[in-house]
Amino acid sequence: MQKTVVVTGVTRGIGKQIAIDLANEGYFVIGFYKNSEIRAKELEKNCNIKTFKCDITDKIQVENTAKEILKNNSIYAVINNAGVAKTSLFCDVSEKDFNFIMNTNVKGTFLVTKAFLPNMINKKQGRIVNISSIWGVCGGSCEVVYSTSKSAIIGMTKALARELGPSSINVNCVAPGVIETDMISNLTKEDKKELACDTSLQRNGTPKDISGVVSFLLGENADFITGQVITVDGGFI
Repeated sequence: MQKTVVVTGVTRGIGKQIAIDLANEGYFVIGFYKNSEIRAKELEKNCNIKTFKCDITDKIQVENTAKEILKNNSIYAVINNAGVAKTSLFCDVSEKDFNFIMNTNVKGTFLVTKAFLPNMINKKQGRIVNISSIWGVCGGSCEVVYSTSKSAIIGMTKALARELGPSSINVNCVAPGVIETDMISNLTKEDKKELACDTSLQRNGTPKDISGVVSFLLGENADFITGQVITVDGGFI
């Protein structure tokens, strides 16, 4: 029986790659997006993916979207990928910036997980994979709020893994290093090269590097893995 997976933030970067790769592996992928309808429809044309426009910070939108999905689907896994970042000195961060980042990265993960979790608990089977960041592990200068949000996701992962273990639901976290996506498009070539030099492999990552780990965590070879933070950073020094 085909397994259904929910992926948030599917129209670009890591989320898009995860959605495409999982669809190619035979999963039925349900993708959430906020704004990029054209990109979402392109995904639907080319892959076994169904997309839904949903602001994951809005409780009512998330609950209504989940209800619509659950009418015809039983969920095997939730991949909480959607996230935002802003580079700024801490003293220049506004309360609005703080709320925007925390609401998207932390509250969004909370709301989406909560909306689909009862379905997974009833089956006593499932996987949750949260996408954090290397900055959630070690902290990033000029990205204090982003680092805080990603660290919170790690805490959520570890605690939820303990709570859901008796229901045979695995909860893990992937912490990417510097990945070549739109999120670092504001950096110069020199900046990117400098970041690559801070890794053992002397390169920045690609979305494919992350999607492969997510795919592994959904498979049977990861049945005994839960509550873990898997750092995919090229050996960040």
